Amino acid sequence: MERREFLRKGTLAAGSVVAGGVLPQAEATESACPCASNAAKLPQRAYGDTGVRLSIIGFGGIVVSGVEQEHANRVVAEAVEKGVNYFDVAPSYGDAEIKLGPALEPYRRNVFLACKTEHRTAAATAAELKESLKRLRTDYLDLYQLHAISDVQKDVDAVFAKGGAMEVFIEAKKQGQVRHLGFSAHSEEAALAALDRYDFDSVLFPINFATFYRSNFGPRVIETAKSKGVARLALKSLARQKWPKDDPTRKQYSKCWYQPLTDRNEAKLALYFTLSQPITAAIPPGEESLFKMAVDLALGFRPVSQKEVEMLRQIAQSLQPVFPA
Repeated sequence: MERREFLRKGTLAAGSVVAGGVLPQAEATESACPCASNAAKLPQRAYGDTGVRLSIIGFGGIVVSGVEQEHANRVVAEAVEKGVNYFDVAPSYGDAEIKLGPALEPYRRNVFLACKTEHRTAAATAAELKESLKRLRTDYLDLYQLHAISDVQKDVDAVFAKGGAMEVFIEAKKQGQVRHLGFSAHSEEAALAALDRYDFDSVLFPINFATFYRSNFGPRVIETAKSKGVARLALKSLARQKWPKDDPTRKQYSKCWYQPLTDRNEAKLALYFTLSQPITAAIPPGEESLFKMAVDLALGFRPVSQKEVEMLRQIAQSLQPVFPA
C-alpha cells in the first residue's frame, strides 16, 4: 500500500504504542471535559498525581503573539469552548503574555496557566516572574518552568547554584505565587540531569515520531520522568523536520523554526503518535492554523496501531529530525 493511500485511510486500531511497544493503559486515564456546551470537548488526562487534569492539547501562547487583542480574545474563547484548559506562554514569545492576559481573564480560575523563564539567576528570575504575573493579569501561575535548558553546566548547574533561579522557584511555590514547578528542555542530557537534581512536577520535552525513530531522541526522558512520577508534556508533535534550504513555504509558517506537518492526514498520524505515548498533553506549533488543526484532530484521538508505527518508522528514515540539533 502506498504511504499516501495509507495516510488517507486514517483508520486507527485500539491499543497504544510507545516506541513500538503496546501500552494498553494510555487511553484508560482519559476523560471528557465536563462543560455546559454540547460541542465536542477535548479529552483530559491526569497531570501527574496532583489531582489536576489537563486537555490533551495545550495552547501555546505564540498563537496570539503579534495579533490584535480582539482576535486574541476570540481565539482563546474558541479554544476554551473546545475544551482547552492548558495554556503555556513565555516572556520570549513577543507580546504573547500581554495578549494572553486579557484574553484569559474571563476563564482564569478554570484554566491551567503555565509560564517560563530563560533567566538562570535568582535576581533576574524574580524580576521576570513579577512582570509575567502582571502581564498575565493573575496573582499566581499554575506552573512555572525553567525555559529551554540545553546544557548541563550553563543551565542546570547554574540554576541550582547559590543565587540561581531555583531559589526563586522554590520560594515562589512556598508563597503561593506558583503551584507547580517544571522545566522545558531540548537536550536529553540536560533533561536527565535536571530530573536528577529536583523533584519537579513536570517536564516539557520534544516527543516526535521522527526524533524517536531517526535519532532515538525522547524515549529515555519519557521513561526516566515516568519512573520518578514526573508528568510528561510534549513539544514538537507536528514537526516534520528541519527547514529544507530555500523552502518556499517558510514565510507562510513564520512562527515555526522547523518545517511543520501541514498535510492533515500526515499531521493526524504524527499527533496521534505523540498522544499515544505516556504523556499528559501536547502543545502544537504556534501558528494559529496548525493549532486549530491539532485541536480538531485530537477531538477524535485514537491510539496508533502497530502497523502505523511501522509506517512512521519508514517515513522517519527520509527526514532530518529537529533534534538532536
